[in-house]
Amino acid sequence: MRTIKTFLNKVLPIFAVVMTISCASKKDVVYFQNLSAFETMVDTDTYTTRLKVGDKVGIAITSENPIASAPFNLTTSASASGEESSGISNYLVDVEGNITLPVLGSIQVKGASVPEIKSLIKKKLIEGGLLKDPQVLVSLDGFYITILGQVRSPGTFYIPGQRITILQALGMAGDLDISGKRDNVLVMRDFNGTKVSTRIDLTKKEVLNSPVYYLTQNDVVYVEPNESKVNESKSSNRALTLSVASLLLTLTTTVVVLLRN
Repeated sequence: MRTIKTFLNKVLPIFAVVMTISCASKKDVVYFQNLSAFETMVDTDTYTTRLKVGDKVGIAITSENPIASAPFNLTTSASASGEESSGISNYLVDVEGNITLPVLGSIQVKGASVPEIKSLIKKKLIEGGLLKDPQVLVSLDGFYITILGQVRSPGTFYIPGQRITILQALGMAGDLDISGKRDNVLVMRDFNGTKVSTRIDLTKKEVLNSPVYYLTQNDVVYVEPNESKVNESKSSNRALTLSVASLLLTLTTTVVVLLRN
């Protein structure tokens, strides 16, 4: 009997640990748990994309006189007939936060929004008497974000538009796997040369109003493993864990029967 008791004292704690790490409760994996059915949330979206060093911005300048506006573009030319071949020229924001345009020269754009850049260029053209009734098109030429950790497809992703939500970004990465910690997702952002870290809880509706709900250029999202994943070590799914638990129970029963005989 002492042998049986000793054996059980060694096996049962292992079994308890195995069962503990195999269980993931609903509150650990469900998003927006405090969001009620048909609940209305006021849209507080005040997000504005602002340019950073290393961004590429597309700019096209046109006017009623194609020949007059042609010198202000890198890729726009006018024919002798007056027809204009329009196109957007891409400009890189340099380390000092400037872009350099034909004729207009260097313009500070770091920290400025797309509408602000458009107004600034138009103002320079009009006040300088360079163009009559100029039309300015400005667009951000996409950006990159990186998603790491417990997602199905981690990596760096190109975003062709001017903004993306963290939910859309996680969707691009295949969503969090079952071992991802949803209540402590880290977003690292470069803000005027300073790295700023913010943690959000995807299980709460308040994430929809988070300052990092909309991702910006070069943001890094990290999903850390939950406690089950850390403790689990080699086992990566519940099916395997339950198989191990079943094996332990079978072994325990067999040993007990043999010792009794």
